[in-house]
Amino acid sequence: MGARSIARVYVEREIAAEPRTLAILNRLPKAEHVECSRYGEVFNRKAQDFRLQKHRPALILARKHRGLVLPAPPGYGVGGKHNFYFSHMLNCLYDCRYCFLQGMFRSANYVLFVNYEDFFAAIERRLAEAGGDDVWFFSGYDCDSLALESLTGFAAEFLPFFAERPHAWLELRTKSTQIRSLLELEAIDNCVVAFSFTPETAHRRLETGVPSIGSRLEAMAKLAARGWRLGVRLDPLLWSERFEEEYLGLLDRVFDAIPVASLHSVSFGPFRLPPDFYRRMAKLMPNERLFAGALETADGMVSYPAKLEREMAEFLNTELARRVPAEVLFPCVFGDLKSPAGSARPAPAAQRSEARSP
Repeated sequence: MGARSIARVYVEREIAAEPRTLAILNRLPKAEHVECSRYGEVFNRKAQDFRLQKHRPALILARKHRGLVLPAPPGYGVGGKHNFYFSHMLNCLYDCRYCFLQGMFRSANYVLFVNYEDFFAAIERRLAEAGGDDVWFFSGYDCDSLALESLTGFAAEFLPFFAERPHAWLELRTKSTQIRSLLELEAIDNCVVAFSFTPETAHRRLETGVPSIGSRLEAMAKLAARGWRLGVRLDPLLWSERFEEEYLGLLDRVFDAIPVASLHSVSFGPFRLPPDFYRRMAKLMPNERLFAGALETADGMVSYPAKLEREMAEFLNTELARRVPAEVLFPCVFGDLKSPAGSARPAPAAQRSEARSP
């Protein structure tokens, strides 16, 4: 699975002749090229089978016209006052069974928006509105920030832009080991490379195609040695009968492998899905026991029961507090367990226009 497995590329006519489009097509010499008017013609077609497409997704090259940089959902961040997210891609190389994208999108095809310069301009506008305050920009919300880096050149192009704007903070959130472009650049203080983890058992059962925990930790150690600031994201928390044992094992592996001094932030958050996303995902994967477990609907979200969710959070908070300084720990908000949140909750469906229109 990866860029080399892409057999078909749809290209919007509007951007077909642009240099970035041509460069990407040149990296896929064996792929079939199909022109389209707007990416929604392909991405939003009815009667698509997300699970079937996931075995051989196509790539769609497009221009993003609106909503380039959006306010982050409540509870998404690592302590910043101004939080925004942007999506240079829709959909992810990996196949994590708990991922909300398969409940939000009809299609498993990848959409890559090639108009990076328009993203830069939108980021500049958000910075101007902040009046000199630091502003956080989160990548990796609707995709993995680095998994297709060899094809997209996303980080290689965005990092120099952020390097010249010290008040603009960038989070690259990933489960990938595609870090070559970062190692080829000088580390910048206002970028956090945040790696997501679940325990080994969940990784093996639920995260198809995701690099091993060990290989991700090796990538983090290489980045730390080059001066990059790192993030650890334990998100979402997944219950099992051996929850404490499995998470203790994960924490030991993570914090034995990377220097605490390199950490910018460590965050965790609950497993939560909007009910309509949950229903679609359960229908797509009727035999997945994750969706047949002890879940309930409360406050407009499907999640673990509040008592269980809080017990999980308190355990993680206690164990993390033993391993990392308080100033880098950002648990999500659970009752009176309050700290700047760090979980990756999907935005309300009303905010997710990409799920419905181009």
